[in-house]
Amino acid sequence: MNVERSEAPVSEIAAAIAEPARTRMLYALLDGRARTSTELAIVAEVSPSTASVHLAKLRERQLVKMHAQGKHRYFRLADSQVAAVLEALNVLAGTPRARFQPNTPHRLRAARTCYDHMAGALAVALHDRLFALRWLKRERADDVDYQLTAGGAEALENLGANIEAARATRRRFACACLDCSERRPHLAGAVGAELLNVLLRRKWITRDLDSRVLSVTSGGKRELRARFGIEAANLSD
Repeated sequence: MNVERSEAPVSEIAAAIAEPARTRMLYALLDGRARTSTELAIVAEVSPSTASVHLAKLRERQLVKMHAQGKHRYFRLADSQVAAVLEALNVLAGTPRARFQPNTPHRLRAARTCYDHMAGALAVALHDRLFALRWLKRERADDVDYQLTAGGAEALENLGANIEAARATRRRFACACLDCSERRPHLAGAVGAELLNVLLRRKWITRDLDSRVLSVTSGGKRELRARFGIEAANLSD
C-alpha cells in the first residue's frame, strides 16, 4: 500500500480548507445558504479577484459548487459531507459561527413574487414542506428539477391547482429557484406559478398594488398553519 499516495487527497483537501480566507468562505456557507463571490470576498477580507482564485481552488477540491442564475453566480457547499467535516472541525476548535443576516426589507423578505411564482421566507417554507409531505421528490439529492408525486398532484388539485395545464406548458415543470434573500431554494416552474395562483384565488395571500410584496391574510395564516404547519407571522423574524 502506497501510504503517501493514499494520503495525498486528504492533505490537499485539508490545505484547501486551512487557508484563512478560504476557511472564512466555507464557514460563511455552512448555514446552507448561497452567496456571491463579492459577498464571499467581503467575508474573507480579500479583493474580488483574489476571492475568485480561492473559489476556483475550493471548486477544484469539490468543497463548493456554483449555481448560475441570470447574471449572478452563487456559491454554496458541495454537499452535506462537506458541512459535516466543517461542523466537526468547528467542534474541535470550539468556535461559534455567525448566522446569515439578510438585508432585504422586512416585507419583501417575508413574501414576494419572483416573476410568476412566490419568493421569500414563505415560499422557502412551503418548498420545504412540500418535500416533507412527499408532494415533491428528487431523483438525486442535488437535482434542481423536481417531480410531483401522485399524492402531491392530487393534493394540489384538491386545493384548486390545474396540474394538467401545468404539464402541458413548454416551460420547466417544477424546479428550484435560489431565493435571493433566504439563499435557499423556493419552488419555480409551472407548478410554482400554479401554487401562487391557487393561494391568490383562495385569498390566502394578496398582492401589493405597487410592489412585489405579498401579504398573508388572516385566513391565509390559519390555513397555512392547519395545512402545512407554517406560522406565517414568524417567517422573517
